[in-house]
This record gives sequence, C-alpha cells and structure tokens, in this order.
Amino acid sequence: MKRSRTSAYDMTIGAMFVALMAVGANITAVAPFLSIMNVPLTLQTFFAILAGIVLGSRLGGFAIFVYAALGIVGAPVFAEFSGGVSTIISPTFGFVLSFIVLAFIVGKIVENNRRFSMYMTASIIGVIINYFIGVNGMYAALNFWMGEGAGISYALAWTSMMPFLIKDFALALLAGAFAYRLEKGILHRTPLRQAV
Repeated sequence: MKRSRTSAYDMTIGAMFVALMAVGANITAVAPFLSIMNVPLTLQTFFAILAGIVLGSRLGGFAIFVYAALGIVGAPVFAEFSGGVSTIISPTFGFVLSFIVLAFIVGKIVENNRRFSMYMTASIIGVIINYFIGVNGMYAALNFWMGEGAGISYALAWTSMMPFLIKDFALALLAGAFAYRLEKGILHRTPLRQAV
C-alpha cells in the first residue's frame, strides 16, 4: 500500500526539485555558450522528467506546480531569471505549464512498473507532452496576444524548435537511464518507496 500522507521527507525532496528546476532554467548563467541563436538552452525538461519518475505523479506534479507558482508570483526562477504575472502571456509559458503535466504523467506511467523500458518510454512521452503543450502555447501567444508582427506560421513554430527538441529528447533518455540507476541503487530503500 502506498503512503497517503505527505511527510517532511517528501516536502524536502520536493523542494530540492523546485530548486533544480530554477537552476536548470538558468544554466546559461554559468555556461553562456549553451545557447542557440541567442536563445538559452535549459535543463528544465530533464529535471521535470526526473521529478515525475523519482517523486511519483502526485508529489512530482506538485513540486513542479510550486516551481511554476513561485515564478508567477515574481521569484526569478524562469529562464533568464525572469518571473512575475506577465510571464503568463509570454510565448514560453506553455512550456512551464507542460512541465507540471509531464511530471504527473511520467510519474503515473512508472509508479507501478519500474522496469528500464518503462522509464525510457515515460521519458519520451514526457518530451512529447512538453513540446505539444509548449509549441502550441508559443504559437497561440505569438499569433493571438503578442501584438502585430509577432505572429509566425504553425510550421515555423515547430521547425524553430527542432534544435531544442533534439536536445531534450537526448536529455530525456539520459534522465530515464539516470533515474533507473538511482532506483536500483538507492531510491528503492528510501521513504519515497516505502509503504505506510
């Protein structure tokens, strides 16, 4: 039987993933060469997938929700140290929302089936969710509320994201493999996996 209550341990490890998401969003602050066409690369998809796999659907989704809420209320946790209510209408906010959904779904996929193949499958599904929500959100923002001249075609919205998509697919596979090693090494002995 799974634990039904959130413990101090859960909150602590959940907070760690909130911090990792903030660091992953701004990795170019310490590695400025990690950008494509002046757009910073991030590790948010990597950490969101890890959150779902490691923490499970409920806690993983909640940790990423807390990260998004912190950014909305003004903490500089989004890419390029941005934050605030205005980010809700930015072209990249769809990606932020997608992290919550993907963490929940990825966690749900592996919760009852912790085989390596499921970790990899869940990670790939996580990237698909990330880009489906994120690119459609970007397209909507640029074409419906960003102002005249901001719009792009749907095809261009997708093709412009190809370098990032390739990077995130590779990192997703790395996240799945890394999480599986963690599971076999230490996670199966932690309170995250123990019954009530």
